[in-house]
Amino acid sequence: MKYNSKDLKEMSRAVRAWALHAVRMAGSGHVGIVLGAADVMTVLFANFVRRGRDRFVMSAGHGSALLYSVLRFVGYDVGDLNQFRKLGGPAGHPEHTIPGVDATTGPLGQGVGNAVGMALAEKLNKTDSRVYCLCSDGDLMEGVAQEAIAFAGRYKLNNLILLWDDNGVSIDGVAQTDMNVPERVAAAGWQVLTVPGDDFVRINRAIENAQKSDVPVFIQCKTQIGAGSSLAGSHRAHGFSLGDPEMMLMIQNNISTVGEELWRNVAMEQVNAISGQVDVRLPNVVLPAVGQWISTRELSGIYLNGLLEAGVDIVGGSADLGGSTNVRVAGSCKIVPGEFVGNYIDFCVREGAMAAILNGLAVSGKRVFGSTFLVFSDYMRPGMRLSALSGVPVIYVLTHDSVAVGEDGPTHQPVEQLPGLRLIPNMNVFRPCNGAEIIYAWRRALTEKNTPTCIVLSRQKIKLIEPPIGAEIHRGAYVIKNAQTKNVRATILATGGEVSLAVRVAEKLGNAVQVVSVSSVADFRRQDLEYKNRILRGTVIAIEAAASAPWFEFADAVIGIDRFGMSGPGDEVYEKMGFDVDAIVSEIQCKIK
Repeated sequence: MKYNSKDLKEMSRAVRAWALHAVRMAGSGHVGIVLGAADVMTVLFANFVRRGRDRFVMSAGHGSALLYSVLRFVGYDVGDLNQFRKLGGPAGHPEHTIPGVDATTGPLGQGVGNAVGMALAEKLNKTDSRVYCLCSDGDLMEGVAQEAIAFAGRYKLNNLILLWDDNGVSIDGVAQTDMNVPERVAAAGWQVLTVPGDDFVRINRAIENAQKSDVPVFIQCKTQIGAGSSLAGSHRAHGFSLGDPEMMLMIQNNISTVGEELWRNVAMEQVNAISGQVDVRLPNVVLPAVGQWISTRELSGIYLNGLLEAGVDIVGGSADLGGSTNVRVAGSCKIVPGEFVGNYIDFCVREGAMAAILNGLAVSGKRVFGSTFLVFSDYMRPGMRLSALSGVPVIYVLTHDSVAVGEDGPTHQPVEQLPGLRLIPNMNVFRPCNGAEIIYAWRRALTEKNTPTCIVLSRQKIKLIEPPIGAEIHRGAYVIKNAQTKNVRATILATGGEVSLAVRVAEKLGNAVQVVSVSSVADFRRQDLEYKNRILRGTVIAIEAAASAPWFEFADAVIGIDRFGMSGPGDEVYEKMGFDVDAIVSEIQCKIK
C-alpha cells in the first residue's frame, strides 16, 4: 500500500475539511456523502488513480464538493471553493468543463454509463488506463445504470471498477433498491467485492484485487451517511441540514496540515493530460443521383459505408436496429466482447445506456454515433441533453421520422420528438431531403468540436430534389425550387420527406410559389435578417410532419401534425394526416394574400 492507514486517515480528514468548508460557504450542498465516502475517495486518489492515464467519474454527482476537494489536492485548478455553487464558481454538480472532471453528472445513473463508455474507449485504444466510478444507491435504482452494468458485463470491461457508496439511504428515507444489488450485478457478469467504507486497508486490498480481474469489478463499500455528525445514518444528513456551529466544529476537527502535506506529495507525482479528440479526414463519397426515389436512411447508410471503407476512424452502433437504421453497413466490423477490435457496437435494446456510453466514448476522444428510431429518442433524451451540456460531439442517427412509418402505428410514429430535440441548447438537428444535405450533415457532425448532432432520416422513399448550383446549404435553409416570376406570392418551408411534397404542391399552385428546404432550423435562425428576408417572400407556409407550433417563428401558416398517428400503410396514413398534394394546395390557396 503506497500510503498507509495512518497517512490515509490524515489525508481523508483534510479532504473532509475542505469539502465541508465549500458546502458551508455555499450555504447549500450535500454533507452526507462528504462525511460518508471521503475515506473511499482518499484511498482511490492517493494510491491508485494516475492522473493523465486513468479516469474517474463521480456518478453520485451530489458529491461534487467531495470531488472538488480531492481534485484540488491532486493538482487540478477546480476554481475557488469559497465560490462553490455560486455564479462563476465550481458548479453544484460536476461539469466536464471543470479541470479534472471527466464527465458531467448529476442526473443519477448517467455517470455509470459514462464510465462504461470511457472503459470501452480505452479498450479500443489498447491502453492500460483504468476507469473508476463512485455511485450511490440512487444511481443503482435508475434503469440507465442497470442497462450500462449489463453492457459492461457482456463486453468484459475489466478495466472498469465501480465503487458503490452503500449507505442504505436516499433523500426520502430508506433506499428502495428492492433487490439484492450485489447478486444482480454478479449475474450481469461482474466480480463483486464487499468492504467497510471506512477501512483503509480493506478498501486498498479490494482495489488491488479488482485490478487483477478478467471482468469488471463492483465494490460494495458499506458506509454511513453523515458519519461523525449528529445526523449520522439519517436521510436528513443527505443535504445541507447541519447547523452552522456543528459545521464549524466538524471543519475544525478535520483540518490536518499533515494530510495536506501528504496530498502535496501525491500532486507532485502526477503526470498530465489525457489525449483529446482526434481530427478526422473525410473522403469524398458519391451518393445516388437526384430524381431517384430513395429513403434518406438509405442515403445516410451509403455515406456512412463510404466513410468506413475509406478508413475514417469512427465507431458507433445501434440499439438493436442497425439494419433498420442503416448504420450496420458493409464496412461495419462488429466489436466482439473481450476482443475490442472493430467499429460497430451492438448496444442491444438499451437506448438509455447507449446515449450515456456514447458520451463516455466521446469525452475519451472517440468519434462516435448511435442510432435508433426517432420516437425512441425519448429513452435517450437525458443522455442527449448531457451531450449538449457537456459539449461532446456525439452523433445521433434517428430514422423512421414521421407518421409515414405506417403499419407499426402511433406508438412508433414520432410527432413531438423532432421539435423537442430542436429545443435542446447546443444541439445540431438536421432533417435532410437529399444527398447534398446528407453529406453536409455528416461532415458537419464529424468536424464539430463541442456540439452533438442529430441526423433525422426517413423510412419511406422520397424523390430526391436537386439543390440549385451554389445552394447555401450551410445556412440551414435555402431556395430549392425557385418561383418563375419576379413577384413571389408564397414561400413553402419544408424539411426532409416533406420537401419533395412541397415541390409538387408548388408546381400545382403556379409560377409565383417557391420552396425552401430547411435542413437545420438552428442554423437558419442564426442567419442575419437580410438573408431571411431574401428567402422568406410572400405568404410563408411551413409543411412538416411534426408538431406545428414552433414553425410560427418563421411562417404565417403551418401544416403539421398535432395529434397522434394511426396504424395503416405509410402512404395512406401520411395522406390521412393531411399530407396530400391536393388537400395542401386547397389549404394554401385560402391563405395566400
